[in-house]
Amino acid sequence: MGQGSKGISRRGLLTGGAAIGAAGAAAAATVQHDGALGGPPQAIRGEVPWAEGAADAPVGASGTGYVYFTAAEQPMIEAMVDRLIPPDPTGPSASEAGVPFFIDRQLAGQYGQGQHFYLGGPWPKGTPEQGYQSRFNPAQLYRAALKAISDHVSKTNGGQTFQGLQPDAKDKLLKDLEAGQVELDGVDGKAFFTMLLQNTKEGYFSDPIYGGNKDMAAWKMIGFPGAHYDYREWVSRFNQRVPIAQVSFKGRPGWTER
Repeated sequence: MGQGSKGISRRGLLTGGAAIGAAGAAAAATVQHDGALGGPPQAIRGEVPWAEGAADAPVGASGTGYVYFTAAEQPMIEAMVDRLIPPDPTGPSASEAGVPFFIDRQLAGQYGQGQHFYLGGPWPKGTPEQGYQSRFNPAQLYRAALKAISDHVSKTNGGQTFQGLQPDAKDKLLKDLEAGQVELDGVDGKAFFTMLLQNTKEGYFSDPIYGGNKDMAAWKMIGFPGAHYDYREWVSRFNQRVPIAQVSFKGRPGWTER
């Protein structure tokens, strides 16, 4: 868009998308959105509308124990994510960073219920470009897949559990799931692996308010300062480390709420 144009710029349009959600929340202050639906559509002309405090505050994970995973599933999911992101001198493992807790809370909530997934039939095998294709919502997929994988491991390894396998055997099974080479009873192993890997990365690098990325360790590892309100002075400073202490939506150690 030219400099002389009176229309909104690309940056203004992107910023306006966020502001629309805030305006929608202000118009219906008693309604809490889940972050995916946003507010009602509006036409934006001229300056981008903005109102302080109009957006919903993130709903964080609470508690300490598991809510979704059963006692039998807990050591299995911990072992799985720790093969995807194992511990090393660079950073924590997935379980050390709280990834299983993050996934547990996601599956126990709206994501697990598939509230923004299309789950209606028919369910022919789709292409990778078509995304998730299943009658299961995420919580159902995890439950069915963990049971099927547990049965498969027991049957092919003399009654052994996944968490009891040697590291190389765990890695081979996960790679075979990724490649779609494991026949599981009633569930698509490749679809489960794809979701597990995505959820593991989300839990490892997301804001700690959601239960993962404990102590912002993943952000510290990659040098990401987190949820600061203003990065404008760093926009044009390429390949420079940002010397700002990490901060999450919840703040950081040493901060107090007003």
